[in-house]
Amino acid sequence: MQLLIASSLTLVVTLGVGHVNPAKSAGNKASAGPMVGSVQSANDGALASVRRSDDGSRGADKKLLRLSPAEHLRRANVYMTNRAFEEAREHWRALIDYYTQEARVPEALLGIGRSYLQSRRNAEALSTFDQLVRGYGSTKEGREGLNFSATALLRMGKPSDAADRYAQYIDRFLQGERIDTAHLNIIDALREAGRSQEAIEWIGRTRQRFAGTSTETNALFARLRLDVAEADWQQAVVTADELSRKRFQKGVLTTPSEAAYLKAYSLDRAGKRRDAVAAYLSIPDAPGSYYGWLAAERLDGLAEGSSGNLLKERGARVHSQIANTAAQYPAPYRQAILKTARARKLDPRFILAIIRQESVFRPTAKSPAGARGLLQLTIDAARKYAPGAGLSSLGEDELYRPETSIMVGGEYLADLEKMFPNMLEAVAASYNGGEDNVARWVKRAKHNDPGVFTADIGFEETKGYVQKVMANYRAYRQLYTADLIRK
Repeated sequence: MQLLIASSLTLVVTLGVGHVNPAKSAGNKASAGPMVGSVQSANDGALASVRRSDDGSRGADKKLLRLSPAEHLRRANVYMTNRAFEEAREHWRALIDYYTQEARVPEALLGIGRSYLQSRRNAEALSTFDQLVRGYGSTKEGREGLNFSATALLRMGKPSDAADRYAQYIDRFLQGERIDTAHLNIIDALREAGRSQEAIEWIGRTRQRFAGTSTETNALFARLRLDVAEADWQQAVVTADELSRKRFQKGVLTTPSEAAYLKAYSLDRAGKRRDAVAAYLSIPDAPGSYYGWLAAERLDGLAEGSSGNLLKERGARVHSQIANTAAQYPAPYRQAILKTARARKLDPRFILAIIRQESVFRPTAKSPAGARGLLQLTIDAARKYAPGAGLSSLGEDELYRPETSIMVGGEYLADLEKMFPNMLEAVAASYNGGEDNVARWVKRAKHNDPGVFTADIGFEETKGYVQKVMANYRAYRQLYTADLIRK
């Protein structure tokens, strides 16, 4: 689901079906994952260096002095990478003010819009993107601005307006860089707007235009998610069968196991118990198989006789496989995790599952997007939750302290659990993809089933993240008690 922009801007902002996560609440981390050692030090050093340079690049009025366009953009990029949004915008605005005819003004406007979008100042992001489209609509940045304006509208709770923007992009830029994802995005925007029939029509148009490609398969997957959301169980089974015959090539936003689960779920809800059991059993289970685990949970109340015996055999095999890899699931920082978990009524094993995925227990880990420490917190998110964790002030370097990261990250996870009670998939998705996005996906999926929700997650990175976290959690629940004592 990831789609990267080739530009000097480090991070990318998109939204809809299968795109790079634009505003990860805890980290907003690039998909490259955390960095350690000299790379991290160089990144932190670059931030400190540009701040020192800015201290010496101001006039008596504290306004930034005129630098070269390239230097303004370089410093803005360093700040943006570290989510120092105001400082980044200061340099982009300086470039625009000092060099009104500079060819890189559109790049600066795009950066400003992206920074607003990442900090959830959606109305300001929309205004900036609209300015970019009006003034520079023929440039690549102008095309990006039109696409991202739909993102801002979705976040503002205006899915119909967002769908109209995607339609404008498709009409204006037939060969645009995002022409395929614009087709997919308009489908989900129409779903969110309650315009299901129009979404179905766009699915047909998309499949026809992109026949034989991964985009066609993704459009068919969108139809399956729509059928399930609308409780059209018969059509969902038909769509799932058609999807199962497709080639799951690179760029396809689903897997055979996910499609099989949605089919089994539809049969289950349709009251076709025998067919549902067979469909659930067709999904392979293993320690890392999220949908295999969900299928086993479903089968626990359905399978009987030979099917029940097969389920027990599979369960014993997976249990043994997890036990054989127990060394891969350590439980360090036990006291700090237990203290935070007990104070906030969290399962400490879920915290371990998050940490394992975020940093692999490396306290000095840092992502290319400026997320730091065990729980890969960004400074803006950390400062938001620090008071609830009993911290009055917080600097970037303090996020490398394990106890601080655990306290602040635990406070954030507790807040997410209040938003999405009894739905750990949504909590994990929020930690990675932002709770505002997750609230939309929960509403769009319509059914209180973890597998249905996970299938409707709009970012490929976030969907993969959720499945990995839940696989970690499955292992930690088997291996440890709620007090983090090895069983």
